[in-house]
Amino acid sequence: MLTKSNILSLSVNVISIAQAVEHIITLAVKKSAAYVCVSNVHMCMEAFDDISFQHIINNADLVVADGRPIYWAQKILGHKQAQQVRGQDLMTELCAYSADKKLNIGLYGGSCDKVLTKVIHELKQQFPNIRITYYFSPPFPELAESNAAKKSGINAELSRDTDQQLNVTVIDNINNANVDILFVGIGCPKQERWMAENSVKTSCVMLGVGAAFDFIAREKKHAPKWMQQSGLEWFYRLLAEPKRLAGRYLKQNPRFVYHFLKQLLNKSIQ
Repeated sequence: MLTKSNILSLSVNVISIAQAVEHIITLAVKKSAAYVCVSNVHMCMEAFDDISFQHIINNADLVVADGRPIYWAQKILGHKQAQQVRGQDLMTELCAYSADKKLNIGLYGGSCDKVLTKVIHELKQQFPNIRITYYFSPPFPELAESNAAKKSGINAELSRDTDQQLNVTVIDNINNANVDILFVGIGCPKQERWMAENSVKTSCVMLGVGAAFDFIAREKKHAPKWMQQSGLEWFYRLLAEPKRLAGRYLKQNPRFVYHFLKQLLNKSIQ
């Protein structure tokens, strides 16, 4: 049984990258329908604010500490063996092992076909024996959760029917491609909701990797190692994408610190 730590309303496994890889490979070999979440402050606060999303994360087969603050929180809560397991590092390790285990890899996500093509090229360069049997970059209307809400009457119905039919086709194609591990990169919380809804329709392990596709395709740059290790990766990304990320980081990071301090205070009183 894997150890878990409770950080606000999120239940996060205390695990190393080697243990995470072994666990996921075991699930994939067994053809288990499963999904894995990589947790950071954004995900933690989304779960804190939305009980339905909280259930999705806490019902995952594995939740790893992707963000440095989540890893630090585990350490502060007394889990001395805790390690940070970054989503892209986990993806890289799984791709390496998949070739040895003859497992099929699938890719679902990316901002466009061009990005996904670059991801496939980079992965094949790094892992010549990798078996990528499925890839798809979904159109934005399928991913926009409020899309149908913006329409009315028959247009909304047609939009929902189209989205549902596309999703049925996606799942059929994943199954026909005999995918063992599916990397899902459509951003939090969309990718976690999508995995929870669709994992039971497949026999593969789904892993939500957020912006990993963009980093692999070199559309985005990683923060320097010293910033990653000092917990400032969010600040580097904020400077790189201020319009997209300012609202998230400037709102959620202080809230996370406040509520985690409350958790520690309550724990010390008990």
